[in-house]
Amino acid sequence: MTMKSLSTSIVTGLVLSFGSMTTQADVKEGLRLMKADQFDAAMEEFLPAAAAGNATAEELIGVMYAMGLGVEKDDRRAFEWYLRSAMKGHPGAQSGVGWYYEVGRGIEAPELVRAYMWYVLSAIGGDPDAAMSQEEVVKKMTPEQIEQAKILVEDYKPLLYPFR
Repeated sequence: MTMKSLSTSIVTGLVLSFGSMTTQADVKEGLRLMKADQFDAAMEEFLPAAAAGNATAEELIGVMYAMGLGVEKDDRRAFEWYLRSAMKGHPGAQSGVGWYYEVGRGIEAPELVRAYMWYVLSAIGGDPDAAMSQEEVVKKMTPEQIEQAKILVEDYKPLLYPFR
């Protein structure tokens, strides 16, 4: 590695780290604003962080749409934001996606196989309530659906949790 490429790598790393710190600060400020019931201002903090790929900001935007906090309640948009975050490995968002699939909100109809998959992935990610949600959804599923869901878990797990 030449000195020039080493310098370029260091600068790139610093820029990416600063960008990450900035989005984390945006999310922290957005949370503070949410707690103060300043939802419009919170959304202004979350949107740039979400655009930069921050999974927590995406999940919180999903919460705002799910609950109608500063925005018109919209299950489809909530689901979309939760899904963006879930695909980045955010356990809370994964449980949210599981719930939307379980009850069929924000989507065409319930999809229990996908609900199971997201609950299991959320549990792997550390969501303490996900295992209980998975146990509840299993009660609604056929043995064939459970087998399909297990296959999906094995397909998605390496993508979302490559080191687990």
